[in-house]
Amino acid sequence: MRFVLASQSPARLASLRAAGLDPEVIVSGVDESAVRAADTAALAGVLARHKCEAVAGRDAAAGAVVLGCDSVLEFEHQTWGKPSGPGDAIARWRRMRGRSGVLHTGHWLVDTRNDAAVGAVASTTVRFAEVTDAEIEAYVATGEPLQVAGAFTIDGRGGPFVSGVDGDPGTVVGVSLPLLRSLLADLDIPITDLWRR
Repeated sequence: MRFVLASQSPARLASLRAAGLDPEVIVSGVDESAVRAADTAALAGVLARHKCEAVAGRDAAAGAVVLGCDSVLEFEHQTWGKPSGPGDAIARWRRMRGRSGVLHTGHWLVDTRNDAAVGAVASTTVRFAEVTDAEIEAYVATGEPLQVAGAFTIDGRGGPFVSGVDGDPGTVVGVSLPLLRSLLADLDIPITDLWRR
């Protein structure tokens, strides 16, 4: 059975590969800035659905199960995707340090063989460490926080700057494997059927 990931996130792909899956990657090209929703969690779900459906509708995905995901950070009642640049990332980290936010990751699956679709959003609280200005500037200078929702990672250089998570760490990396398993089961697809052979 073909499995397609509608995302260009290296961390998401690495998580799936570590779990025995080896999806083909087809980037959706969805303009995230044009998408609106009622709240941060809903936005994560809508973005995941748009990305998944954009890829599932292509000939290149025919006969495949397609997974779309998207992550956004809810911090102090604001929705944060990727920062607009280094200055924005530094400003965000100065606000986030010593506080907590909720990382929402939307998941949407389409089985193109029968057009069945399911989706859900996983949410995990992230506790940020009391990092110094020098640490923030050094981290932003690596470029890593400019590529990810909320301007941080837990599986890269940003890991030491997160003091803990309450929930599934995979959600913060970009894909909740337990939720993926559950959604696949809703489509009558055992996740083990997608393991690479």
